[in-house]
Parts: sequence; structure tokens; C-alpha cells
Amino acid sequence: MSSFTMKLPDVGEGVAEAEIVEWLVAIGDEVTPDSALVEVLTDKSTVEISPPVSGVVVALHGAPGDVLAVGSELVEIDTGGGPDSDVDPGDVVVDPPVAVADRPGGGTGEQDPGAGRRGTDAPAAASAATSAPDDAADPAATDPNTPDGADPPPAPDRSATPSSPTPVDSGAEEPDDGPDRALAAPAVRRRARELDIDLATIEGTGPDGRVVHDDLDRVLVGTGATAPSTDAGRVEHVRGVRRRIADRMTAAWTTIPHITYVEAVDVTELERLRRELGSEDGEHLSILAFLGRAIVLACREQPALNAHYDHEASELTVFDDVRLGIATQTDSGLMVPVVRDAETRHVRDLAAEIAHVTTAARDGSASRRQLSGSTITITSLGALGGIATTPILNPPEVAIIGVNKIEVRPTWVEGAAVPRRMMNLSSSFDHRMVDGWDAATFVQRIRRLLEVPALLFVESEQDRSGSTRHP
Repeated sequence: MSSFTMKLPDVGEGVAEAEIVEWLVAIGDEVTPDSALVEVLTDKSTVEISPPVSGVVVALHGAPGDVLAVGSELVEIDTGGGPDSDVDPGDVVVDPPVAVADRPGGGTGEQDPGAGRRGTDAPAAASAATSAPDDAADPAATDPNTPDGADPPPAPDRSATPSSPTPVDSGAEEPDDGPDRALAAPAVRRRARELDIDLATIEGTGPDGRVVHDDLDRVLVGTGATAPSTDAGRVEHVRGVRRRIADRMTAAWTTIPHITYVEAVDVTELERLRRELGSEDGEHLSILAFLGRAIVLACREQPALNAHYDHEASELTVFDDVRLGIATQTDSGLMVPVVRDAETRHVRDLAAEIAHVTTAARDGSASRRQLSGSTITITSLGALGGIATTPILNPPEVAIIGVNKIEVRPTWVEGAAVPRRMMNLSSSFDHRMVDGWDAATFVQRIRRLLEVPALLFVESEQDRSGSTRHP
């Protein structure tokens, strides 16, 4: 038997490890370079990996949920001594990353709902291996998935069970495969198998024709079938993005003493200005753009709020540039795309960049740089924002500004109750670095800027020099 051991490649994002989401083949399956072997998760997206050779799968190394280092053994393929065993396959084929769709649903519009997701500033891990210049001309010296170049032995009897290596039970079920394989997220595929639904027969309504949970529900309604259930409930393993969110949320809540401050803001004048500016060219300006500008100005007066705190090193890193994280709901869970250089952007530019990065997060096209490095975060549930929330910090940041819904409330103004458009800000701070007085001062400054929106467009000499005086 001529075998080829395929190793986990660097999928192009410079990561050191990846989590197995779902095996797309089973032991005994025949595969070609066009076959998708496995879906793996790297940070916030999944990619499908294809083999560089043809043959029969004889071993799967790892089960869904396992985290493997780049360069680890992934799949063993019996090439049968055919032509592929003598050909240098080059790089392993890795499909472009797509957003993980663990459940139906998504964002609720331009106000980018969601609570701050953990882990936006996790630094990119270095690649597990780096090719030396002398090896660059020889692919066999650098590619972990280059098959043995020895003369191929006679083709084995594929009906016999291979005695070595011992196949690893991956726990995977046989998937839908082939060139016409339907696009669907792992959770959708598992549910379709449970319901005995052939994904190839369904016209997907998701992005790029992906089959989503709503499509399965439509099939169930049409057939009168119901999802299998038991009195004991169904146990679902928490994996992928959701598991990473859970880990970060737990770490943030159990290690950071939070202080949450809620303040009402009269946005009547801001809403009037927003409508007028939008009507000039038909552009819709998100209120988050005005809030982002207010945060930039407030950070000039209190730069320690635009910072990262490292408890282990007892270090607070204060940043001159403001990198706004925008907590965004996606099909795979909460993500925090980043608007960089917010301090250099005017309101229209902020609105455009917020729309750009949140759209990229939702459709899975966001780059690693767009999903990391924020220094202070905005979180909003849009129209679902409620009266008050208790945002969880996005470590290592020390502040997160939460936006609640806008509603008309009777407000006492100059001796009379008048209807005003009001919005609460629910903001949390790391109490180890931010005292209650400082938190209140920061929010009150943001409130003032939003209630008198002309101040957002006034930049005095003191502001440009970084002074703490108000414009």
C-alpha cells in the first residue's frame, strides 16, 4: 500500500492551530483533489480543506471539537500506488473562509445589535513552521503534505482492510459529498441527517445559496414531519465560535470586577440633525457614527479609558489612536469588527466604515485584522435595546459603551413636561482601572456631546493638541 499522510496546513491566516468542526468524509471513502475532507475553524470562520491526491481514506486523526496544531497529522489516504503517489501535489487546497452558521438569525440593521463578544484583541499566533530560503526552491522540503517520492509499489487490493495505521474513530457520519454538494453549515448538516432530509434536494435561501435552518423548517412543514425529540432533551456539543465566546465570556465575568453606569440622553436634536444630514444626499447615517465621534472626543479628555489592561504584567497600555470595536450579531454568534483610526474620521466616514466592517463580519468576508485590535467597544441591540443592559467587557479593554433603544418620553423642560426622544447609555468599566467618578465623568461627557451635537463638529486648538478642556 502506498499511503499519503496529509497534515493540517496553514490556512492562510497565520494561525498556529485550528479546531475540527465536521468531517466531510468517512473511512473508506474515495477522494480526489476536488473533494472536501473536513471543515476546520480558525478564529471566527471555517474553511474546507481538500486533499492534493486521490485515493481512499484509511484514517482520520481527530474528532469534531479537537484542536490540532498546524503540521499535525490530519488524514491518511491510500493512494493505491497510482500516478498521484509520484506527483508533487503542491499546496493543499483550502477553500475561502465562510462565516460559521450555527443557528438562524442575524443582525437587525445599521445599529449593529449585540453584547460585546470576548476576544477581539487576541494576537495572531505565529505559523507553526517557516521555510528557510535554501528550501524555497524544493517544495518537498517545505510542504508537509508532499507524498513520498519513492517508486510506487504494485496497487493493493482495496477490498482488504489496511492493517496500518490504525484508523482513528472520528465520530463523523457519512456526509453528502461530490461536486454538487449543497452549501450548508455544520449544524444544518447534522440536523438534516437527523431529519433524514437530502440537502441536495433543497434550494437554499441563505448567502450564495447556502441551506439554512429555515429551509429545513420549510421542508418539515411541507411534509408534515416533525423533528425527533425525547423527553430527556437533546444534548448538543458546544464547539467552534460559540465555545470560544463562552470561554471568553466566562473569563471576562469571573476575572474582571465590572462597574456599570446607566445614563439617559436626550437625542431629540441629534435625531433631527441625523435626518437632515441624511436627506442631503439620501445617505442613512447610523447613530453609532455620532456615538463613535463622541467617544473619540471623550477619550481625548480621559485617554486611560482607551486602553488595555494586563493584570498578569500589571501594565496599562494607553493608546493614542482609537480603534472602535462594534459588537455585531452574526449567524455564528457575536463578533467585534474594528473601525481603525476612528480619531481621524468625520461622522460620514465613520458611518461608512461601520457599515463596511459589520457587513464583512456578517457575510464572513472580514479579514483577521478587521476582527482584532479594538481598544474600546460599542454594543447595541438596536430597536431591541431595552431600557438598560449590563454589557460584559471585551478584555483586555477597560470600557464598553452600550446603546439602548430610542423612545419618546415625557421630559421636564423649563417648567413643563414635553415629549423628547430619549436613549439610555448602559456602559461597563473595569473597576480595577476605572473609578466610579471617572466612569461617570466619561459617560457624562458623551451625553453632553450627543445632546448638543454641534459640539461633535467643533474641534478647538485644545482638542487637536490633546488637551482635556472642552471644545
